[in-house]
Amino acid sequence: MRAYFVIGPAGSGKSTVARLLARLTGAAHLDKDTACTRLTEALLAAAGTDPGDRDGNAYYLSAVRELEYLTLLDLARDNLAVGRDVVLDAPFGSYFADAGFLTAAPRRHGWPTGVEPVVVHVRVDSATARERVRARGLARDASKLADWAAFWSRTEANPCRWEGARRLAFDNTPEGVSEETVRRALATLG
Repeated sequence: MRAYFVIGPAGSGKSTVARLLARLTGAAHLDKDTACTRLTEALLAAAGTDPGDRDGNAYYLSAVRELEYLTLLDLARDNLAVGRDVVLDAPFGSYFADAGFLTAAPRRHGWPTGVEPVVVHVRVDSATARERVRARGLARDASKLADWAAFWSRTEANPCRWEGARRLAFDNTPEGVSEETVRRALATLG
């Protein structure tokens, strides 16, 4: 079995690539935003904070963000336990500095043994990402757009240091990533 970790900054097109991977492999597509946004917004509102703010919200960063990832990794465990590959669609940026993340996280979440992690990095240029983020019009992106240069600099300064996985990379420029491109990349994994 495989767990595809689809990573990349806001506006990179992670979800597009993740859906293509899921369609071509039959894996479960686990999108952090789909799984967690309603609950996250309720928690932020109950704490008296802006439910649309993430990057500038201390409560989100200290108490809620980790819960989102714990939920996502538990959902992955449940699918893997019934023999289904998973595509995890989330930025994961707060874990990039931990080189052992791909070993420790599956163990902590009780994943079955023998699951191969594959890191799928979706890259895009700053201007394209900014335009995509602006076009989707989500409140949670307001702080990113308010100082896009700072957001992009933080993203660029945070490389993924995960070890123990094969990697796929997609350049998701304005033309996008085609199904055929993803199919060819998957073929390299055997």
